[in-house]
Amino acid sequence: MSKQERIGIFGGTFDPIHNAHCEIARAALEKAGLGRIIFVVSAHPPHKQGGLYASAEDRFSMVVAAVQPESRFEVSRVELDRNGPSYTGDTLEEMRRLHPGASLFLIIGYDSLLDLPRWKDPEGIVARARLLVVPRPNASQPAPAELKGLYDILPFQETALSSTEVRERIIAGEPFEDLVPPPVARLIRERGIYRAHSSDRAR
Repeated sequence: MSKQERIGIFGGTFDPIHNAHCEIARAALEKAGLGRIIFVVSAHPPHKQGGLYASAEDRFSMVVAAVQPESRFEVSRVELDRNGPSYTGDTLEEMRRLHPGASLFLIIGYDSLLDLPRWKDPEGIVARARLLVVPRPNASQPAPAELKGLYDILPFQETALSSTEVRERIIAGEPFEDLVPPPVARLIRERGIYRAHSSDRAR
């Protein structure tokens, strides 16, 4: 009998994907015994406030560029190609259909764990996937009691690096190459991604 595959589902806007995202995925492979990680690029997350800076196709291209050197990383368009809002429960259901028999692990940050009871169909989410939670710096709020026993904390050195910091550096014309994988830095420079927002910073 073949061993049941363990797949990590790592969703996000990835605006842009940065080194910490890739390090989290590698930690999930090693520490949680996952066989592969599927990065799911979000289209219009209902719970995310504010607009996106890069286009969906640019964000998808950046994730593809980031994961190319990693044989156990792949990228999904399931949310980009879906009409309407992107709900996590719908994505997990689609992943179950695409990977029958696999055990799914949803990789989220601790801040998302705190907010998860307010997402659409939280019961359906935890029924479809085990939660794998990334620690956040200075996170002191206790996890929701109703999620007790439904998640594991991923052993990972906490980092404050965020896509916001990367964007701010690019928009300000400051060095950013040390924060993202080299193929992503090349793509950002070649396509001029985020360059249109530099005028906003100058106002």
